[in-house]
Amino acid sequence: MKVSNVVSRRRMLWTLLGLAVLFIALVLRLAYVQLSKGEELSAKAENSWRRNIPFTAKRGEILDREGTALAYNISSPTVYAIPVQVKDKEGTAVKLAPLLGMTQEKLVTLLSKRESTVRLQPGGRKITMELAGNIRDLQLPGIVVAEDSKRFYPYGDLAAHILGFTGIDNQGITGIENVYDKLLRGIGGNISYLSDAGGRLMPGSSERYAQPQDGLNLELTIDKQIQSIMERELDQAMVKYQANASWAIAMNPKNGEILAMASRPGYEPGQYKEYDSAIYNRNLPIWMTYEPGSTFKIITLAAALNEHKVDLQHDHFYDPGYIEVGGARLRCWKKGGHGSETFLQVVENSCNPGFVVLGQRLGKDALFQYIRNFGFGSKTGIDLNGEENGILFKPSRVGPVELATTAFGQGVSVTPIQQIAAVSAAVNGGKLYKPHVAKAWVNPDTGQTVSEVKPEMIRQVISEETSKKVREALESVVAKGTGRPAFIDGYRVGGKTGTAQKVINGRYSSSEHIVSFVGFAPADDPQIVVYTAVDNPQGIQFGGVVAAPIVQNILEDSLHYLKVPQRKDQLAKVYKLGETPIDVVPDLVGATAQDIYEDMNMNFNLVRSGTGDTVINQAPKAGTRVERGSTIRIYMGSSSP
Repeated sequence: MKVSNVVSRRRMLWTLLGLAVLFIALVLRLAYVQLSKGEELSAKAENSWRRNIPFTAKRGEILDREGTALAYNISSPTVYAIPVQVKDKEGTAVKLAPLLGMTQEKLVTLLSKRESTVRLQPGGRKITMELAGNIRDLQLPGIVVAEDSKRFYPYGDLAAHILGFTGIDNQGITGIENVYDKLLRGIGGNISYLSDAGGRLMPGSSERYAQPQDGLNLELTIDKQIQSIMERELDQAMVKYQANASWAIAMNPKNGEILAMASRPGYEPGQYKEYDSAIYNRNLPIWMTYEPGSTFKIITLAAALNEHKVDLQHDHFYDPGYIEVGGARLRCWKKGGHGSETFLQVVENSCNPGFVVLGQRLGKDALFQYIRNFGFGSKTGIDLNGEENGILFKPSRVGPVELATTAFGQGVSVTPIQQIAAVSAAVNGGKLYKPHVAKAWVNPDTGQTVSEVKPEMIRQVISEETSKKVREALESVVAKGTGRPAFIDGYRVGGKTGTAQKVINGRYSSSEHIVSFVGFAPADDPQIVVYTAVDNPQGIQFGGVVAAPIVQNILEDSLHYLKVPQRKDQLAKVYKLGETPIDVVPDLVGATAQDIYEDMNMNFNLVRSGTGDTVINQAPKAGTRVERGSTIRIYMGSSSP
């Protein structure tokens, strides 16, 4: 059947219309792809062609308050492979294996991965500059040595528990390194280029460098010199007393800045894998909880003074050596007691029965409210991980005996950081500050301060007048009472001893104690507070015998370092039998030999040098304070011109 011309033309028309529609649709699709999706698809294509060699950002340095670097970075390159560019995988593995300390099989597996770049780890991570140079000299196709760094701690174990350490990827794991990891780490960069499927550089393309953004430097409140003094004393205490552990904190009571913090046993952050994890995971000054003993009496004293429950000078108490409370006999540390004493002497003598009476005068509700206001029972909020809360009696479980024991520091559990923060509040005018170790953030390129950590006052706990009375009482403890081993000639020092039985398997141990001392100076205007505790020292276990001399040494060296001037108005020390008093060297220049030897009250040994009848010089100089019986060398000469 013959098709008419009309039908043919119709079919051709519809065919042309269909083709036109298809053409228009294709044009629209191409326009959509090019104009609307062009950039996105180009970016995807470029990403599939792009190869990146990472450049690690420099981690911010950690500095002490004077700008001394306590942790910084050293160059430690990392080896990468671009698998598609490694044509001879077996040969490459043979050459790299002995250098990286890896097996050939392991390297072949890494070099065969279907990834754009592969780290040759573990042997190729954080290598030495010398080894990096040796690998570059091989000029192996597809093997790249990229810039990397690792953390370096120049002072070994100094401030280890504060600083913490980093992992293989420069990530903070413990301490300040972990707490402020995001700000210290920075943002990594890279070198990138375009390549085809065979790994060859694409014609017309060039390398692109994305500069890393280095982390900020962190300035701490820690003072390296005070930290060194503290750690020296803890090391000596551990050797001398063969203790289980020891710890100490130094704090500026006026703003909550931690000047030093340390514990023993310690570790080296750069070698942390060589130590038991319990050592580096437990920062004892903020983690350790224990009954504080008599250092806690400062809180009872402050509360009683603030509530006007006692007049230290005029109120009296008789101590027979014990006190009966709720059917229990609570004993004083001194067998037979202290007899009749003022309440100032109760404080000086650290008399348990006397503090029980202060607790009873306050009552359960008032005493425990002050304890909570001083920060006990809750974390201080210090910017370090691992802080514990401590434990207080539940109000419903506080009876007469619990009230009595709490008043002298037994039956409650506290942390060292709570202790020093509370004592600082008791002596600084009554202000409880949040302790902190971060001081400021600094731009590593410009040296400009980006931000500062401001002191944070939590609350006013007691009045300024009460705080003044607490300072005076605690200065008397050091001059006349149980804290006399912490006395420093030329400085006004206040403090309190502490001796607490350890709780082992739910029972008080008769042979193991945690002994402690908290001291501050100058007593009328405290610049530094130091708390030290020693866990189970061998031999005599009293805070005044063991811990007070440690605090004395830390305070004395720190006060000299801080250039705190010496004073002549300190409370006179009461010397006990066997102790050597301190005397002032007299001015002997101008005196004749006859004048000197006629003075029968001379408390020094004299050694004469030179000839003549008149003293023309002396050593030590007049006004120097030395132990009675010390030697003074006098230089004789002629008094005539």
